[in-house]
Amino acid sequence: MTISGAIRETLSERAGQRCEYCLLSEAASIKRHEPDHIIPKKHGGEDELDNLAWSCFQCNRYKGSEVAAFDTETGELTQLFNPRRHQWKAHFSVDSGQIVPKSRIGRVTILILQLNRPGRIAVRAKLAASGNYP
Repeated sequence: MTISGAIRETLSERAGQRCEYCLLSEAASIKRHEPDHIIPKKHGGEDELDNLAWSCFQCNRYKGSEVAAFDTETGELTQLFNPRRHQWKAHFSVDSGQIVPKSRIGRVTILILQLNRPGRIAVRAKLAASGNYP
């Protein structure tokens, strides 16, 4: 099923027009943000608001159908950040454009979504310097 324009608008408003994973403002993004299935359809996820997050193009592409990863510090299989269940500030902070993990969930999400690729850090740092991030 295609996500309707009304649901997209609801997602954007609920997220404050920001990616719910990296906090990039849609206004600062080259491509329009889009719905992400937190639990992908291939894992039984549905097109319900409770299972949808507002995501920038990069976060959505890197996440793909992933739901968990092995934490590099503990070796434990750990779920990715879920914007409907987790508080961003409990799992991440930002330092000079770099997203810093505060938990296993933060570490695996940064790894899988490649949140700290140099270009992504540079964009966030530049936006932060102009008062536009987060």
